[in-house]
Amino acid sequence: MSYCPNAMRISRMSDEQTPSDSKLTTSKRRWAAEGKFLTGRISRPETERLPPGQHLVKNWPVLDLGQQPVISLNTWRLEVRGLVERSLDLTWAAFQAMEQSTKVSDIHCVTTWSRYDNKWKGVATRDLLDLVMPKPQANYVMLTSYDGYTTNLPLSDFAAEDAILATSWEGLPLTHDHGGPMRLVVPHLYLWKSAKWLRRVDLIPADQAGFWEKNGYHMYGDPWREQRYTDD
Repeated sequence: MSYCPNAMRISRMSDEQTPSDSKLTTSKRRWAAEGKFLTGRISRPETERLPPGQHLVKNWPVLDLGQQPVISLNTWRLEVRGLVERSLDLTWAAFQAMEQSTKVSDIHCVTTWSRYDNKWKGVATRDLLDLVMPKPQANYVMLTSYDGYTTNLPLSDFAAEDAILATSWEGLPLTHDHGGPMRLVVPHLYLWKSAKWLRRVDLIPADQAGFWEKNGYHMYGDPWREQRYTDD
């Protein structure tokens, strides 16, 4: 099912706003405190395809913070700023005019489901970085979404070979429920690191905690090391 661009309008939050609490966010904070789903087993992607504690699904479950932004393609923007030689403020037309890539990858959610062989189309993160030219001091990225959600990544992971700013899934436009019109996909980390409804990428010198990282979740989030929750 595709989204209808004409049926959406933008509702942007200020940089100071954060997502509101919901039943899901309350539950996930409790899971972090209790260490829910942890098996204590470590696996490696080169030898095992399914990370520890995960189970396969055929569908794609929808999870969010209880509020979904409404977005018009006429006013959509992707900003890239911070420690870069060239800041960007891309319109939807400019983003679509960039080189388009296709990727196939597995995805793993911290709530224990995984889905194999997802087909994505969009802009490779490496192509975006080629445009902005990160400065030598840039080591991490902070991602900000249209719903106020934030999450952090090492720059090297944002620039992974299979990381993509996806606008299409399984040959159809990415639905609004799953982060459309564009979301990040970094498949080698838990899916909370792959921000939905992405609107800004800040390149920064040192690591900073995002929304879930401030609420008991791991700063890195490697599924094969079962890094679900904080390592403090």
